[in-house]
Amino acid sequence: MGFLQRCLARSLLQGQRSLGNPERLKPPLPTWGLLYSTGVPGLQERTLIAVKPDGVQRRLVGDVIKRFEQRGFKLVGLKLLQASEGILAEHYHELRRKPFYQELLRYMTSGPVVAMVWEGYNVVKTSRSMVGETNPAEAKPGTVRGDFSVHVSRNVVHASDSVETAQREISLWFRHDEIVDWDCCDHNVMYEL
Repeated sequence: MGFLQRCLARSLLQGQRSLGNPERLKPPLPTWGLLYSTGVPGLQERTLIAVKPDGVQRRLVGDVIKRFEQRGFKLVGLKLLQASEGILAEHYHELRRKPFYQELLRYMTSGPVVAMVWEGYNVVKTSRSMVGETNPAEAKPGTVRGDFSVHVSRNVVHASDSVETAQREISLWFRHDEIVDWDCCDHNVMYEL
């Protein structure tokens, strides 16, 4: 059975459970959990990607999302917000003694931020490569910062730098109920499951 047929069959099966079938009271099959529990290790790794105020102002949100979707990562959390100094103080805790810290807080509160959680195999390391060096002068063409940023103080996007940092940042920016677990049909095409 091909990829599209499997997706359609799964949808039909779940639809039968909810329509007139006596089994409709049973919960749907946990296809998401089954897909990942039998598949590639690390497929559930998550990272925080945030389009900073300069990226939002320049209308680059769609370009950033497109790059991550084209790479094959799954978007499981997304929101537009005006970041408070409280959340930013926790997010940038390790930079609080740097001379640019207060300017960083002013910049990050100067406009809306688009915070996203992306999921996929090796997503933290790959995302850092996709985003590029913090200083755009050192970022390679083809990276987000290499293509869209011109100064280190306005570098368009944030990406978690480790799995541990990603977990901390995701819990800071998103409540548990704001993360959506969903079955991504194309993983059977992208990964050998």
